[in-house]
Amino acid sequence: MTHKSIRGTIRYTSTKPERMGEERGREYFTLTQQADGTDVLLAHCEIDDAPNVVRDVSLALRHADSSPLDCSVRLTVGDGFEGSGWMRFGDGFAECETFSARDGRLKQTVETPAKVRWLQAHPILGDALLMKLYDLSQGPGKTFFDDLYLTSPDHRGATGPLLFGTGFSIVYLGEEDICVTAGDFRARHFQVTDTAGKLPEEHPPYDVWCTADDDYLLLRAGAGGYMQTHYELTELWRAE
Repeated sequence: MTHKSIRGTIRYTSTKPERMGEERGREYFTLTQQADGTDVLLAHCEIDDAPNVVRDVSLALRHADSSPLDCSVRLTVGDGFEGSGWMRFGDGFAECETFSARDGRLKQTVETPAKVRWLQAHPILGDALLMKLYDLSQGPGKTFFDDLYLTSPDHRGATGPLLFGTGFSIVYLGEEDICVTAGDFRARHFQVTDTAGKLPEEHPPYDVWCTADDDYLLLRAGAGGYMQTHYELTELWRAE
């Protein structure tokens, strides 16, 4: 084959004292790395907490740096249709066409200084792919990134979809060995910070561990504060 497929499952759990370890959702993903340098992420995401969220995402991005090419999202909230949309990205622009229960049909065209560096359509796997933005050659440290986009500013991704501009810092803390349900891995440890003023509610510091290779697969992640959530890779299958 001229492409490589990676499949896996991520479990969402709570770290609130009264719900410690309780499963609150799950994610099933396929990441296809194609011969032309394009990765295609298919993700089915479920959040059980009311109002429950079901999200299906198809996201195409450049393998080298995870910058987005195009994306489609369909979103159900509280067992009812919330919205669906399609997005495309090029040098100097981002565009979006959506239809939602709240806003009806909308079209966005955004001028950007250069290509958009990253789009998060809210699959947790995407949080690990984001870490490709950090230049590992500078060693552990902190870098602020702007010209980033979300399909929803809601921390559960439960609105829209629409293009929402944001920015934040990535902190690289180094490599370590970790054990998750899917196995033992060498991991890179990152943290997302400095979201104040960029989101409707500041996101608590968010720790992310991904594979210490070119795939940047999510192994474990978690946030404290008002969120108190944990994410862990439970199954992984690679086909060369």
